[in-house]
Amino acid sequence: MRNTVPQVVDIHSHFFPPITQAEAAALDASHAPWLRDDGAGRGMIMTGDKAFRPVYSALWDPARRIEEMDACGVDLQIMCATPVMFGYRYPVDKALPWAQRMNDYAVELCAHAPQRLKPLAQVPLQDLDAACGEASRAMKIGHIGVQIGNHLGDKDLDDDTLLAFLTHCAHEGIPLLVHPWDMMGGEQRMKKWMLPWLVAMPAETQLGILSLILSGAFERLPRSLKICFAHGGGSFAFLLGRVDNAWRERDIIREDCPNLPSSYVDRFTVDSAVFDSRALELLVDVMGEERVMLGSDYPYPLGEQQVGQLIRDSRFSAATHARLLGGNARAFFGL
Repeated sequence: MRNTVPQVVDIHSHFFPPITQAEAAALDASHAPWLRDDGAGRGMIMTGDKAFRPVYSALWDPARRIEEMDACGVDLQIMCATPVMFGYRYPVDKALPWAQRMNDYAVELCAHAPQRLKPLAQVPLQDLDAACGEASRAMKIGHIGVQIGNHLGDKDLDDDTLLAFLTHCAHEGIPLLVHPWDMMGGEQRMKKWMLPWLVAMPAETQLGILSLILSGAFERLPRSLKICFAHGGGSFAFLLGRVDNAWRERDIIREDCPNLPSSYVDRFTVDSAVFDSRALELLVDVMGEERVMLGSDYPYPLGEQQVGQLIRDSRFSAATHARLLGGNARAFFGL
């Protein structure tokens, strides 16, 4: 690391450990994910016997990851599970051991360079007690926060059980990254061209944010909660004016939300993965420069290929650059 204090911190990167087919079968032989290593640094995430996504070794080889971080000038990278690993569909007696094994894998990968790599845990969100227990255990073994999906089946983040988990994290000082997954629309409407990732994923993220705002959940959650939404908060910043207008004009929007929706932007943060300088400027203007952190979605093809370059090329002041590249992340995760 070029400095004892990390100046460039990527808070949103993914890993996929070398899960064997036998390990996956203990969870679900037909659908659980595992890694087929094809050699020469290439592989395939498999779900049962089906190919899910082609990948390369930065996902499971920390040495390769460090090389690419150095090439991009990244001091510290925070790694979280690829969402296909979540295991939310399974009973807790299977989901908890799975989450524990994945979290142990993450610590093992980060041990290669503990000053350069930090993990976020996954939890069996379908069971409140198990999720809270595993979040606390993970923090004790080296994780610096938890990543969760933006919904659990038909339950959005304003569900009472999910709010209880958020409250636990607030009380325990556990930072949260919310990542969209299991996208809306289905195969008939999102049939090709990666539409689930291009249309539904930003919508899922906005839905997660608005479920906390419009339900009044932020009125009940402790202000100590540290919660960040991936992918720049999805479509939230661009459509916030529409939401504020609806709140002013329709009493049904105000029913559970006592204050103007835009007044709640100080309750959460977002990452910078928006891929366009104009979008980043809007995002910082809407959220405030203290609530946007560098996030790349590395090492997937839809992530930022030169991590941090969007922020470096932006027209912000040097002080704002420093906050976006690392200062905000250091404060959020207590680095």
